[in-house]
Amino acid sequence: MELNEILTDAVNMNATDIHLKIGRHPVFRINRKLTDIEKYGKIKEHDIVNFINAVIKSENKKAELIRKGEIDISYSIPGVSRFRVNVYRQRGTYAFAFRILKTKIPSFEQLNLPIKLADIALEKRGLVLVTGPTGSGKSTTLAAMIDHRNQKMEDVIITIEDPIEYLFHDKKCYIAQREIGLDSTTFATALRAALREDPDVIMVGEMRDIETVETALRAAETGHLVFSTLHTQDAKDTLNRIIDMFPLEAQNHIRIMLASTLRAVISQRLIPRKDQEGIVPAVEILINTGAVFDAIIDPEKFETITDLMEKGKSEYGMQTFDMAILELYNKGMISYEDALAYATNPADLDLKIKGVSSGEYDAGMYGLDNPQY
Repeated sequence: MELNEILTDAVNMNATDIHLKIGRHPVFRINRKLTDIEKYGKIKEHDIVNFINAVIKSENKKAELIRKGEIDISYSIPGVSRFRVNVYRQRGTYAFAFRILKTKIPSFEQLNLPIKLADIALEKRGLVLVTGPTGSGKSTTLAAMIDHRNQKMEDVIITIEDPIEYLFHDKKCYIAQREIGLDSTTFATALRAALREDPDVIMVGEMRDIETVETALRAAETGHLVFSTLHTQDAKDTLNRIIDMFPLEAQNHIRIMLASTLRAVISQRLIPRKDQEGIVPAVEILINTGAVFDAIIDPEKFETITDLMEKGKSEYGMQTFDMAILELYNKGMISYEDALAYATNPADLDLKIKGVSSGEYDAGMYGLDNPQY
């Protein structure tokens, strides 16, 4: 059984993910549904051994897999695609989860992202966070923002990733991409080193621990623009997660650092499309205005952040998830059932849907091309 043949078929069938384990046919996720590819037969133990040898070239990585039970790595087939790969142990054997990465970085319009993200991508300094659950398109959105800046600005951009997902090509920017486990040992180590590499922009694939968060905040505080991601549900959850990572006695200081450096939080959920095959992002946008600054610093004002997003759309381009979902529903892009299923406050959204005509939406907020997550 040839791994490259399986992966090439997945790309040609517009799958997003491929799952491989002993005793099961290869499984593709296509339009969020799992499909067994029976033409290959069931995977045997020697197939998995061959897959491991094909994907993991480094003996150090193989040793890490044996030691930890899982590793993240990248894999590519020239002329076909690149893949983000997680190899993990289950029931005493190994299994694979491949995520197909686009070789060409999509634009904001192609991804149906709010045009406000183009402005955020060109910020001079500070911290920009892209958040959402696993599989919500964070990496793709972040890549689109970096690529937009690459076309508009003359910067040194250092990316720190585990693994490298999208390959950037220098346009106006000078871009260096570092992979954890290959080019550096940890996010925190690479981030500290990046500060000595004359960066204008640093992209940290994920803020996983206190040391990385604190270093990222300090980098933003000293005049760099820092992009990163977090696995959080929405903007408020993101701020809470960062603050709660620190001991109680340090949280007031972190609130001040966060309020001083934050430029935006972009959170997203991918919703099945009604008008055509595929998915579309619902995007929540929090911009750090003066009122938001106060709400981050003062715990008693923190709950006003949602209200500030709702009121800050026309002036600042802010919006809550439910505002974004309502626009998508009014455009006919998502169904009523999915609108409520993905809403933060389904009952409130239901009232708004019943009280708003389907023609009332801001046509400038989103592009209309097919999403490419």
